[in-house]
Amino acid sequence: MSAKFTPVNIAILTVSDTRTFDNDASGKVLEDKAKADGHHVVARKIVSDDTYQIRALISQWIADPEVEAIVTTGGTGLTGRDGTPEAVKVLFDKEIEGFGELFRYLSYQIIKTSTVQSRAIAGVANGTFIFCLPGSSGACRTGWDEILHDQLDSRHKPCNFVDLMPRLMEN
Repeated sequence: MSAKFTPVNIAILTVSDTRTFDNDASGKVLEDKAKADGHHVVARKIVSDDTYQIRALISQWIADPEVEAIVTTGGTGLTGRDGTPEAVKVLFDKEIEGFGELFRYLSYQIIKTSTVQSRAIAGVANGTFIFCLPGSSGACRTGWDEILHDQLDSRHKPCNFVDLMPRLMEN
């Protein structure tokens, strides 16, 4: 007997000082891929590269029981304005170190050593998964197609993030 698919309620956040919904290719890629995989995109927003604006919106989504996973794009580089990891990491109850490690390994296959500039991270906060990807649409495709597609699919075995959702708030 095969496992049943369980759609995940996902919020998507683009971190950028310059993007709008008209030119946000990365946010669009994530929204399209999430929907194509059968998930529900319950929110999609753009916020500037400001630590406190990022943290405030992510905190709202973490507190919203409707949001089960958050995927961000942008702000994971090394420039002075790139602050997504600093804004989000302090909110984690647990970090998922393997996410960033695997993302950089997969990214290396495509962009070689340029992947060392990526600070992709993931974690869990208040029972909500948070995945922070770089701002390029290619990086979003890699992150979704090679990691999130399977890990957000309840049918993926031997394990997946969806199976863990009911247990994230255990004491």
